[in-house]
Amino acid sequence: MNLMSWMDEKIKNLRWFDISLTKLSVAAGILALAKLWAPILGLEWYWYALIGVIAAIRPMAVIFGK
Repeated sequence: MNLMSWMDEKIKNLRWFDISLTKLSVAAGILALAKLWAPILGLEWYWYALIGVIAAIRPMAVIFGK
């Protein structure tokens, strides 16, 4: 069993609030990174929007594609 198969099996055991807590922990980590490395906050707002849209393409294609 490779790593991705193992992770796919484990993620099936998570409940909705586990996924929400994971997202919250990632958001907190990003905020901590921004606090520690201030130049990342110097980007214009549209760069953040562009990154968000690009990052959402694959999950949305998987959810709504097939």
